[in-house]
Amino acid sequence: MQLDLKWIHDESKHAGSFRLAASGQMKVFDLCCDQEHPFEGWFASGEDFDRQLAVGMIECPVCASSRVRKLLSAPRLNLGGAEDAPESSGKEPVAMPNGESMRSMMLQIARHIAANSEDVGERFPEEARRIHYDEAPKRSIRGMASKEEAADLKDEGIEVMPVPFGTLLKNPLQ
Repeated sequence: MQLDLKWIHDESKHAGSFRLAASGQMKVFDLCCDQEHPFEGWFASGEDFDRQLAVGMIECPVCASSRVRKLLSAPRLNLGGAEDAPESSGKEPVAMPNGESMRSMMLQIARHIAANSEDVGERFPEEARRIHYDEAPKRSIRGMASKEEAADLKDEGIEVMPVPFGTLLKNPLQ
């Protein structure tokens, strides 16, 4: 089963709030802002892209400019006759994105985490436990924990996840 993910604007939240959503069929457009930062945008349809662009919902993940345009890109053609790889092949789809598109996506994710969580620093394991055991208000937090501390939290049923680009959260996000 193939799962497509996209960042979508969450209109129930404040401006600039995005969430990750899964869907079957997506349109992927190569986009560029007025500062010439290339990035991808995933949309339910071409009309969905046009609507979001018209109301300023699409922003560059590098500089947050809303002056965005579609770049020319080669369409994917399904010419028939081709079959999906058999389930037993043991292979899965992979990609090797260029450095700029990966950096753009990482910055977008880092911005989302920073904007929607509280930095509790070295107190992360303690604060995660307090939240889990209803001793502190439920909220999203981020901070520092050793591999052992993270494993202990998971053993207690406290869901945590590593942030591979954590240093981006400590620096200004441009």
